[in-house]
Amino acid sequence: MSERVYNVLFLCTGNSARSVLAESILRKDGAGRFRAFSAGSTPKGTVHPLALRVLQRMNYPTDGMRSKSWMEFASPDAPVMDFIFTVCDNAAGEACPIWPGQPTTAHWGIEDPAEAEGTELEREAAFTTAFRYLKNRIGTFVSLPMGSIDVFKGPALDTMDKHILDAKLREIGQLPGATDPRPKVG
Repeated sequence: MSERVYNVLFLCTGNSARSVLAESILRKDGAGRFRAFSAGSTPKGTVHPLALRVLQRMNYPTDGMRSKSWMEFASPDAPVMDFIFTVCDNAAGEACPIWPGQPTTAHWGIEDPAEAEGTELEREAAFTTAFRYLKNRIGTFVSLPMGSIDVFKGPALDTMDKHILDAKLREIGQLPGATDPRPKVG
């Protein structure tokens, strides 16, 4: 019997930096256990060149990377997602499509490296930092005991177990580098 492969979608607004980094990291680090995808609510249409440069420098895949709409994954013929993670605060606050299969969701906000200013080296360092934070979160995620996660998806779903999974995914989203999605007061 082969091990189940889980579909994971990373969402951001522009799908040009953070979500693309996360897709590539999971493609490599979760190979054979996960299928990774990324999309945006308002895709930029191109992947940020510094995201591609950092991925290539770290020996992560860049083939087939493109900026695309999240609507591609809300259609009836799209792969059914098991997990959906928002990696930017804007996407976390937007009204998302109805996802087939009712995937487990969590917010893993990371500061946008595409907004970094300064020299080329300083801007690339922002992408490297985002890569490192995402790699840490994804590493924690892929180390979860996936056999027990199958129990969470079954028809006899124990809501306490689902709450434990949801809490663990929220904890991962609070690892170093987390943004605060709450509105600023003052």
